[in-house]
Amino acid sequence: MIAQEVMAATSALLSGQCELEWPWVFLLLPLPWVAHRFLPPYERPLPSLRVSFFRRLERLSMAPDPRVERTRSRLRLAALSLLWLLTLVALARPVQLGAPITRQTSTRDLLLAVDLSGSMSAIDLATPTAPTRTRLDVVKQVVGEFVRARHGDRLGLVVFGDAPFVQVPFTTDTSVVQTLLLETDVAMAGPRTALGDAVGLCLRLFERSEAKERVAIVLTDGNDTGSLVQPLAAARIAAEQNVRLYLIGIGDPSALGEESLNEEVLSKMAGVTGGRYLHAASADALSSIYEEIDRLEPIRHQLTSYQPRRSVAFVPLLLVALLLGLSASRSFVRTLLGLRRQLG
Repeated sequence: MIAQEVMAATSALLSGQCELEWPWVFLLLPLPWVAHRFLPPYERPLPSLRVSFFRRLERLSMAPDPRVERTRSRLRLAALSLLWLLTLVALARPVQLGAPITRQTSTRDLLLAVDLSGSMSAIDLATPTAPTRTRLDVVKQVVGEFVRARHGDRLGLVVFGDAPFVQVPFTTDTSVVQTLLLETDVAMAGPRTALGDAVGLCLRLFERSEAKERVAIVLTDGNDTGSLVQPLAAARIAAEQNVRLYLIGIGDPSALGEESLNEEVLSKMAGVTGGRYLHAASADALSSIYEEIDRLEPIRHQLTSYQPRRSVAFVPLLLVALLLGLSASRSFVRTLLGLRRQLG
């Protein structure tokens, strides 16, 4: 396994499939020549021995062949130059570039807020083919179809009644949003309608969002009853945070009490943020509204790409270690042979 990695890295290095992170290191290439040219040679002091017959010893000594010495000097120079070059290659930090990887990310975070107050059990949105369907049943079907078509967006789901709750945090898994939407039930968050607090919770979820566009689609069927934050105040804060609100009202605007729709407030909330208020009096109208929002807020993607980088600096370092090992082994063998000649 290690041998295969070394061979692959060596092949990439020799074939030019690598990139040097610090190419300026090669400015140090002439440094050994500069040191040889301008620094004084190293001299090690040795004790001397005076002999009266030095001339005789000099004549008896075997003078080395100058051609052999020149060849050895050239080989030594070539080996040292190769070691210096490999060291510079390692210091330049060569990296192997992998195949480009492209990732598709959404540029919009879309938050769905659904009213689960007690009035969502009314059957005024029922169709002739399903006369007993409640408002919430219709909302589950229409919103589920809307979610299914939003592949690529980051979606979140907030439900509210007496208080708002996060049903699904932001995710790109639309099937999870659909499943947890189907598991909601009337009054599971309380019988009343905390519309202002629901918008406030949406804004808290958007605080960590880095998306360029942030949109909340809030569906309600009654007046705000008991929110700590007034709906219009929450909408103004949303406008300051560049969150666009779409308000969808269902039910009868002429009803009285908690089930009445204050369309003036809902329209102002949407207008402050640059969104829209839309009223649905039937299941078909509700479906058309979500289709219109789908057109107003088309899916937008952002492509990001990067290349994996793998360091291959160990290849020239291994070659340096190998050459130094061969040189040390050669010197060791020569020492052993010299000792053998002296003892023999």
